[in-house]
Amino acid sequence: MSAAANAVKLPHRWEWLIGWFRWYVRRFVRKNFHAVRLSKTSAPWPTADTPLVVVLNHPSWWDPMLAVLLTDAIPGAEHYGAIDAEAVKKYRVFNSLGFFPVDQQSLRGAAHFLRTAELIMSAPHRALWLTVQGRFSDVRTRPLDLRSGVGHLAARLGDAVILPVALEYAFWNEKTPEALVRVGTPIAVRDFPGLKAKEWTERIEAALTETLDALNRETMTRDPALFTPMLTGKVGVGGVYDAGRRVAATVRGQRFDPSHGDELTKGPAQ
Repeated sequence: MSAAANAVKLPHRWEWLIGWFRWYVRRFVRKNFHAVRLSKTSAPWPTADTPLVVVLNHPSWWDPMLAVLLTDAIPGAEHYGAIDAEAVKKYRVFNSLGFFPVDQQSLRGAAHFLRTAELIMSAPHRALWLTVQGRFSDVRTRPLDLRSGVGHLAARLGDAVILPVALEYAFWNEKTPEALVRVGTPIAVRDFPGLKAKEWTERIEAALTETLDALNRETMTRDPALFTPMLTGKVGVGGVYDAGRRVAATVRGQRFDPSHGDELTKGPAQ
């Protein structure tokens, strides 16, 4: 294979388009979710002074949208992401937002992923976001069965931080769902010199599994007091139902609250 064929470039990042897309995503998520919530017992978000690989589970089509929102937690970094090559054909805008296509069905695609990811990780103040299961998978499925590419990448990196981040979507008391996030303990690559690719995959899978297990337990409580709202959307049902509730509240001389149980402050309704 020629050197030209092996050459890789940083994925395109059109800053004006990224700014617009972040605005669009926040508006879109507000419209479709009750809230985006971060577990209060999460590990702190690290900086990207050392190159950062953020590894996420992959429960939903919404995951890239949520990742865009979560980049706010790591300011001052250039953010990149890998996306399935077939998905890019449907959503070409991602080509200019720091995403790069990955062919998951060929060795050539795997090699291109590693070369591009290494290039991204060759400088500080960069973060690479990866849905490491490589396919949609239920949050309760165990093992997580991570793709081996993330382990091969970690084995090639001299100095980077691997950050496990768990995602879950759940319907609680409102018409729209909750998007729930938990940040796991960062893994410094330099703390594990000589670890082989398979060993790295196993270590990263264990860390992400631990993070997701903890998020699953918190989600099952249906208790918003365990989370910090990062973004809030609309509450209530709307239409005739909420109109009737509004009239009833007015008759009783009470302020109308469209939520069901005032979840954001009081916790789940009993």
